[in-house]
Amino acid sequence: MFTLATGGALSGVGLILFYVVIIGIFWWVMMRPQKKEQKRVAAMISELEVGDTVLTTSGFYGVVIDITEDDVIVEFGSNRNCRIPMQKSAIAQVEKPDAE
Repeated sequence: MFTLATGGALSGVGLILFYVVIIGIFWWVMMRPQKKEQKRVAAMISELEVGDTVLTTSGFYGVVIDITEDDVIVEFGSNRNCRIPMQKSAIAQVEKPDAE
């Protein structure tokens, strides 16, 4: 009877260890792609230059005409009078003008 209690305690520790390993694997599978995407977006924003064509998160294409620390001014359409300041975080994609 003593061995059953010891075996039960070991299987409880083993079960807890199993859950810890499964949670660790799920965390790694879920968080690693998110971290890589955050790094990619940060690199894209840091390389942003005046004259780049950008796609905003709302789906509008525009050309960057000015960059400040947190914001950019984007010119939309062929009107040339439609200039809108927006946060850098609202930029989803950047195309360089010479990357044709």
